[in-house]
Amino acid sequence: MRQAIAPRVRLLLLLFLAVTGALFAQAAPVSAHAALTGSDPQQGAVVDQAPSQVSLTFSEKVAMSDGSVRVLDPKGKQVDTGKTTDLGSNTYAVNLHEGLPDGTFTVTYQVVSADSHPVSGAFTFSVGAPSKTTVSLSDQEAGGGVVGGLYGFARYVAYAGFVLFVGGAAFVLACWQRGAGVRPMQRLVVSGWLALTAATLAMLLLRGSYAGSGKVGDIFDLSLLSQVLQTKTGAALVSRLLLLAAGALFIAVLFGAFEKREDEKEKQDLTFGLAIGGSVVAAGLAGTWALAEHASTGIQTGIAMPVDVLHLLAVAAWLGGLSALLVALYRAPSIDSSAVRRFSGVAFGSVAVLAATGIYQSWRQLGSWSALTGTSYGQLLLVKIGLVAVLVGVAWISRRWTARLTSAPEAEMETEDPADTEDAEERTDEKEPAAAHVGGGDSKRAAQLARQRAAVATAREKRARDADPRRSGLRRSVLAEAGVAVVVLAVTTVLTSTEPGRTVEDAKAATAASQPESAALSLEMPFDTGGQDGKGIARLELDPARVGGNDMHVYVERPNGKAFDIPEVKVALTLEAKDIGPLPVVPDRIATGHWTARGVQIPMTGNWNIAVTVRTSDIDQVTVDKNAQIG
Repeated sequence: MRQAIAPRVRLLLLLFLAVTGALFAQAAPVSAHAALTGSDPQQGAVVDQAPSQVSLTFSEKVAMSDGSVRVLDPKGKQVDTGKTTDLGSNTYAVNLHEGLPDGTFTVTYQVVSADSHPVSGAFTFSVGAPSKTTVSLSDQEAGGGVVGGLYGFARYVAYAGFVLFVGGAAFVLACWQRGAGVRPMQRLVVSGWLALTAATLAMLLLRGSYAGSGKVGDIFDLSLLSQVLQTKTGAALVSRLLLLAAGALFIAVLFGAFEKREDEKEKQDLTFGLAIGGSVVAAGLAGTWALAEHASTGIQTGIAMPVDVLHLLAVAAWLGGLSALLVALYRAPSIDSSAVRRFSGVAFGSVAVLAATGIYQSWRQLGSWSALTGTSYGQLLLVKIGLVAVLVGVAWISRRWTARLTSAPEAEMETEDPADTEDAEERTDEKEPAAAHVGGGDSKRAAQLARQRAAVATAREKRARDADPRRSGLRRSVLAEAGVAVVVLAVTTVLTSTEPGRTVEDAKAATAASQPESAALSLEMPFDTGGQDGKGIARLELDPARVGGNDMHVYVERPNGKAFDIPEVKVALTLEAKDIGPLPVVPDRIATGHWTARGVQIPMTGNWNIAVTVRTSDIDQVTVDKNAQIG
């Protein structure tokens, strides 16, 4: 029996590892949930005099400590005081030292958003005129690297442990109380508790490095741990550990005193007490996520947090109960058909709760149809919806097998044929010597024969049970459900660490509002290189033609309007009033007569001279120019 099960269990485990690895590989580094929407000075700006402070504005409130913002001069020397100030309206500032030199300065920041995710980035501005800088920024974003991967894996284990602990215990208490005495069921629930406890401890240790330096060596830094304990996330993790201590007591009673109770009245009273206490612990554990992550920020937090708790409890009741049913079908000697029927009702109710709470959460996190397809959060949500639809479909098949199973007589499903049992006992009795023949009765021999008799009976019971096509069909459908559920849980974990679509669109809108409106610039410049076939028109387009990054397109055409295939085009930008430039731009050829350059930096507004150099042969070239107001 176990040999037949092993390939399926191994397949499920491989699926679990493959999906988890793939999703977490795509999830790192973690997307930030607060975005930089403005700064003073602005990114890429050139100012006449060095400012006394640098301010940053985010899309939502962030946790910022001294040293979270650093300003570095062209040589890489820190020129800020290190002390940050909250100016209100999600704007924070750091003061600068006096007497700063001219050149390009680099601003780096690393903060924690209101829903616990680290945010980092950098930008530059220049004093007087742009210059070379020796500042080298790390490619690693906050929440990435080895520490980010470990933290993400711990998050997944925490969710999985919560599902197995809460859902498994609920299955035993609400659907199959006889399962409290079944060893595989006990191992399932205890394993969930251990996984959640270990993952919570790991997240508590990793949190300081995860939200800060990202260095493996900082994991066991006690000073960082002390700082973590003072944050909202640290308080949530500590509260989770305290609730898990109460959960350990719940497990001890469920699999100890409850399982041993024989008096029906006492068992009913204990069932009521365990249901109340277990519900409080489960809701408290779910609340540690709701109080520290997505539900605690944004709009309608007073509604969102209770809804999130209900959502997590429904997930645990469905997927955790599904795991418990899978263990019972494969590892327990037998399971009451009434237990399967009751779980079918619990699963149906859980799906209804998930649908209602999921619709509300989706609306709250997306806010628009465009965010559903135009953001990573929306795309992941579509994947999750598709997987849940598959899961519901497989669950419907399981309900059909459940209906067939529960419609059969109870004795047919829980015991083997009595005639077979009697035959087995007779065959065993034939092999058993009379106690009188063994020196007046050998107790060891009698015990050995009793074990043999029990083993034969158990093996016959399993064969009879496994031969039931209804039970076999239910097993297969439940195994398929569990496989899809593993993927759903992995996608859900990645979804909770992805920037909500509403936040993404709000940040884009805020960024656009902070930038001055400007139309794209289009210039036409006729040229004649003087050689054969050297006449044409160079049309330059600059979008959005304002301070900061711009997209540049250069179209070279013949006088008749057809694309002109030439070997080289160069562009130079000069702001004579500020003695800036020429700033060279070498666009890339992407098609005949079409050249483009991305991220062309315009350091400040003004009347810029734009010169285009066109080469039509090895020796024939010309430079034409025009002035244009930019910014």
